[in-house]
Amino acid sequence: MLDLDTLDFEKSGGRVTVVTQDADSGVVLMIAYADRSALEHSITTGEMHYTSRTRGLWHKGATSGNRLRVVSLTADCDGDAVLARVRPLGPACHTGQTSCFGEPALVPDALAALDHTIAERARDASAPTGSYTRRLLQDRNLRLKKIGEEAAEFITACTDGDPARVAAEAADLVYHTLVAMHAAGSDWPSLVRTLAARRAQGSSPARVG
Repeated sequence: MLDLDTLDFEKSGGRVTVVTQDADSGVVLMIAYADRSALEHSITTGEMHYTSRTRGLWHKGATSGNRLRVVSLTADCDGDAVLARVRPLGPACHTGQTSCFGEPALVPDALAALDHTIAERARDASAPTGSYTRRLLQDRNLRLKKIGEEAAEFITACTDGDPARVAAEAADLVYHTLVAMHAAGSDWPSLVRTLAARRAQGSSPARVG
């Protein structure tokens, strides 16, 4: 966890900037400030605390319930900013939006959003009647067959050299792959962490070594 002694609180009047990011999706949720006390509370409680000009020590979500559970806290190279990777328990913005930066912040996160929807279908037996995702989750033979079919259609699209069709078939293949991952107890964040670990080791994304 973060060593507070490495931070330069004096540079900005006793506070550091805190960029808060969803640990699973990578979406930037909000930017706020924190003094030493706020960060100490974040570390000891496991939930994000900030420093507000009007409220002083601020436990994010204490009133709304939309708390931010700490995954990691990392200082930047100058020690005057902190990256807080969190798992949100609700919208981060007081407006009810996922991110204080609005919907544009979520655009690069389409895969994580899809993964979240699949996870909800996997957890909720009362999913919408006729849910195709639920049907795939409940039928192993069907979901594996569909992966094979979608892979073949993707290969055909690549062979034909049709960019729009390639993208469409790739989207279908990714969707069916994510459903199969959930059925096997895995998910999109697990895939992202695996790729990140391989990159850190300097290996090909396709394999380690």
